[in-house]
Amino acid sequence: CEHPVALQLGGSEREDLARAAKLGADYGYDEINLNCGCPSERVQRGAFGACLMAEPALVADCLKAMIDAVPEGVPVTVKHRIGLDHDESYAFVRDFVGTVAAAGCGVFIVHARNAVLKGLSPKENREIPPLRYDVLARLRADFPSLVFVLNGGITTAQQCVDHLAKPPATAPHGVMLGRAAYHDSYVLAQAEHALFGTPLPSREAIVGHMVD
Repeated sequence: CEHPVALQLGGSEREDLARAAKLGADYGYDEINLNCGCPSERVQRGAFGACLMAEPALVADCLKAMIDAVPEGVPVTVKHRIGLDHDESYAFVRDFVGTVAAAGCGVFIVHARNAVLKGLSPKENREIPPLRYDVLARLRADFPSLVFVLNGGITTAQQCVDHLAKPPATAPHGVMLGRAAYHDSYVLAQAEHALFGTPLPSREAIVGHMVD
């Protein structure tokens, strides 16, 4: 009942992903997202998550099938890392985005760290690989017609404001809060207040609205 709401899928079988995307759209999800960012060894065995960044043509094929399966107006998006293991070459993520965009994807949610597929746990993968926000700025410059949302290391409302206030040609179109909102959901109220000027309710008032 709380819109807009997105459904994230993981996989690499184009027919299964297309069917799942259609089911999601039929259930009323406003966006279907393909996970190309999870570094867990468990998901690598199932051939989805960050390891798919090494196969951009496969991702593009899956995205095309998903786009064809959902009604027009339901965006199919991708969440990804900026590199794999210790390869920090910009060309890798640039080529990945270019290949997937050519299949019809217009929105990329960029976790601005590499994914280290061997040797780091999922938790360590959210903390140890360095954040490189400049990579998103370069993607924005190279792909001005695409939408880029920045993810990774953003924990406060002020950081949201600061990222979005960067020069328009290189600033992210949006920011994504992940673990920060999971651990302290009040940061969402703070961010809405900081970005849109809405009143900032107390935690107690929010709980009061939830009682019914």
